[in-house]
Amino acid sequence: CRQALRSAAGPEVDFARAEREHQLYVGVLRGKLGLQVLELPADESLPDCVFVEDVAVVCEETALLTRPGAPSRRKEVEAMKRVLESLNLNIVEMVDENATLDGGDVLFTGREFFVGLSRRTNQRGAEILADTFKDYAVSTVPVHDSLHLKSFCSMAGPNLIAIGSSEAAQKALKTMQQMSDHRYDKLTVPDDAAANCIYLNIPSKGHVLLHRAPEEYPESAKVFEKLKDHMLIPIANTELEKVDGALTCCSVLINKASEL
Repeated sequence: CRQALRSAAGPEVDFARAEREHQLYVGVLRGKLGLQVLELPADESLPDCVFVEDVAVVCEETALLTRPGAPSRRKEVEAMKRVLESLNLNIVEMVDENATLDGGDVLFTGREFFVGLSRRTNQRGAEILADTFKDYAVSTVPVHDSLHLKSFCSMAGPNLIAIGSSEAAQKALKTMQQMSDHRYDKLTVPDDAAANCIYLNIPSKGHVLLHRAPEEYPESAKVFEKLKDHMLIPIANTELEKVDGALTCCSVLINKASEL
């Protein structure tokens, strides 16, 4: 808790509560939704390793192992590589030392990729992602006042972008709209952090959305509650948010028919 990277000083993480929140998160994915969940062992030498999203971008059968922007996080890639190899995915490694890419800057809409150019992700990283996933358009979006692109946006449905209300978030959305040939619907929530949610389309359950709990972001929760055709699951993330963690940060979703 004390060594994890954080963009701003703030209250200390309550480790026991962080653990409980994370166990509930895993429990929802595994128990409530019936997904197969592979948990990587904790590595106490890597305080940010709970944020697995940043070290891999997986689309269809290909997994791009990133080169995280923070040097202290680069070793996290090794454990992720082993587990993705065990799933027989096509592994692409980012070896160019001029490239940086955090998965938190990568928004895949199902049609195309948007890559945030931030303190953690640069143009070369975005170019390698584009070379890796040649079937999809890749556009870059400047990110100034947040850690990652997905610090203030995510997909909330097949064609629906959840976006925060801040000026920076709205400016980024405008850039995405200008870059894209496709017209997306948008769901604007009052709180940038609450715009990071997890959308899943599960055959037996339909549209599922994990979003921040009402006790954390009551006004944003009310907006999500208007999505009547979604199974809505509120999830608390009070502790990991203190070290810049969001809901998407803690998992890598892999759409694979075979048994894990």
